[in-house]
Amino acid sequence: VQLVESGGGLVQPGGSLRLSCAASGRTVNNYAMTWVRQAPGKEREFVATISWNGRSTFYALTVKDRFTISRDNTDNAKCTVYLQMNNLQPEDTAEYYCAASWTYLGSGFNAGAMDYWGKGTLVTVSS
Repeated sequence: VQLVESGGGLVQPGGSLRLSCAASGRTVNNYAMTWVRQAPGKEREFVATISWNGRSTFYALTVKDRFTISRDNTDNAKCTVYLQMNNLQPEDTAEYYCAASWTYLGSGFNAGAMDYWGKGTLVTVSS
């Protein structure tokens, strides 16, 4: 499974961005997908996760009601996962990573349980 993030950039406080994660590989649609971020000098932080069929989602409290995760299962070997981010704040500045796991973990995020990781896309929120 390969994961490639895109959509990051510089945005002013209060602005919006939509991140994409292009996932490819055999049975990729069977994987739960998770967005994780890491700010400079800080530990990795869970952001949001979605089950393989999109019916279940879970968000970190810091982004709930501002961010929305969704997915488009194109076919068995491709899907795209989105993270719509609204009302962005400077504290949202971070490298954002997409990760895939065979099991949907919901509120029990565990970085060690992620099977695949992308290389990240940088989001900078600044005036």
